[in-house]
Amino acid sequence: MADYTLLYILFAPFLGVIALIFTPERQTLLIRSIAACAAGISLLASFYMFFAYDPAKGGFQFVQRYEWSRELGIAFYLGVDGIGTPLVLASCILLFAGIFVSWHIKDRVKQFYSWLLILAAATIGVFMSLDLFFLYFFYEMSVIPMYLLLGMWGSHTKKYLEMTDPEGLKKRDSIGFIFNFASNSKEYAAMKLVLFLSAFAVVALMGILLIYKFSGLNTFDILVLREQAHFSGPVATIIWLLIFFGFASIAPIWPLHSWSPVGHAAAPAATSMLHAGVLMKLGHFSIIRVAFEILPETTRELMPIAAVLSIFSMLYGGFVAFYAKDTKYVIGYSSSSHMGYVFLGMAALDYISLSGAVIYMFAHALATSMLFAMAGWVYDQTHTRDIPSLGGLVNRMPFIAGCTIVACMASVGMPGTVNFIAEVMIIVGSWNKYPLQVIVAVIGIVLTMGYLFRMMRAVFYGPMDQHHSHAHDAVAAVDRVPFFLMMACSIGFFLFPGHFYSVVRAGVDPLVARISKVVPVAAAEPAADRTVELASSHPDSTAGSAAQRPEARRP
Repeated sequence: MADYTLLYILFAPFLGVIALIFTPERQTLLIRSIAACAAGISLLASFYMFFAYDPAKGGFQFVQRYEWSRELGIAFYLGVDGIGTPLVLASCILLFAGIFVSWHIKDRVKQFYSWLLILAAATIGVFMSLDLFFLYFFYEMSVIPMYLLLGMWGSHTKKYLEMTDPEGLKKRDSIGFIFNFASNSKEYAAMKLVLFLSAFAVVALMGILLIYKFSGLNTFDILVLREQAHFSGPVATIIWLLIFFGFASIAPIWPLHSWSPVGHAAAPAATSMLHAGVLMKLGHFSIIRVAFEILPETTRELMPIAAVLSIFSMLYGGFVAFYAKDTKYVIGYSSSSHMGYVFLGMAALDYISLSGAVIYMFAHALATSMLFAMAGWVYDQTHTRDIPSLGGLVNRMPFIAGCTIVACMASVGMPGTVNFIAEVMIIVGSWNKYPLQVIVAVIGIVLTMGYLFRMMRAVFYGPMDQHHSHAHDAVAAVDRVPFFLMMACSIGFFLFPGHFYSVVRAGVDPLVARISKVVPVAAAEPAADRTVELASSHPDSTAGSAAQRPEARRP
């Protein structure tokens, strides 16, 4: 049964949605229980997958392959390597936590949980797909739930609520409102997200179709394309740029980032968790899976573009977060800033830096999701995200305040959380190639400490507004479970990083070796034999041998 682990992880949320369809709307406890069970199955299977992954073998494991269209060369092809494994685990952790963070939602509960499960399943599908067709299919599938979750269960910003005419009527239908970027409604945020992601997804699709066309292999199989397709000259450059900028928009990289903080501010807490935790990582992962794997030489030549843009991401996001007055805007711009660290680690193309980037994607998912869960709880209790209006809430919510301290420490990268390991690896691994960017990254860490701890002090300490005296702490088990889960994973992987590190290096080492031409682009064995091997659905099927991974540079 272990051979089908990826199918359990991927389809448990979809089966949960099917069960919810036949559940009466009035039975809210049953609806929540079904959603929690579906998420729990995925979570348990993902933990098994993570710890059962064999770093000594490396490559893609738990492989499942089913022919979908022989004429078009499309197959439902799933597998995880050392890069996809921690991201699948992160998706399952945040889905399970998000179910409980949203436990008290009362408006259209069945529809909310259905779309939340579909959103998480779509991100999991991207991290598992070894076929370009299905990678793009799941990538696009994630956009629809985000639109509905923001537009139906999101909230307006304070500035939107202040938009009134002399008679006190909302200017929701005016042309001035539509183009007023400083006064966003939840509908505006949802539409902006969809337009950005859909437009740049088409750009990425153009790159994928060019790969299919010019490879001449009549297949979307990433592993076959990796080993048999050869691109050079202007064609390779055009394809790489289409893939990079098409997927980098969801990362989000500056200047394609503006949809993200707005979406964070409008989204309900669980949606913000999945948005920041895993949806943004789809961009980095897809660039690694497509551009790095299939176009290694072009990646080596053009990846400095990401190193330059990472400077703007880190600084711009950090400074805007420093001056933001809305808790979700602070966390949202902080997330955009921190994605620059991932791009820096990827751009250095070093074993240490790229491993740090992968670990940072996982670590950032936990830390930022804790912050969004905190912001959601505070908003539910006080009905405001305006930081100057808050204060003194530590007396009313000591548990939430304590969790916020841990989340802030993790976001800053203090020792005790897995973020510390990731940030150190990115900085150390990138220093030789990009010293300026590393200096900017360190400045960004100082900025992060400034705005997060200032937000924490303003929200939880000082005098408390008596209008918030009714607020209460997270006391029930269902309210504390998501915080305990995320904190335990963040601290636990710092205390016991051995297996985590080995898993990530099993995916990073052969990839960096190919890009650096430490080993030939083609595999050592004949291509025909390799193609037969890739078609195997045996869980031990691998894309690279541990013997190919250089060990001399291991820290």
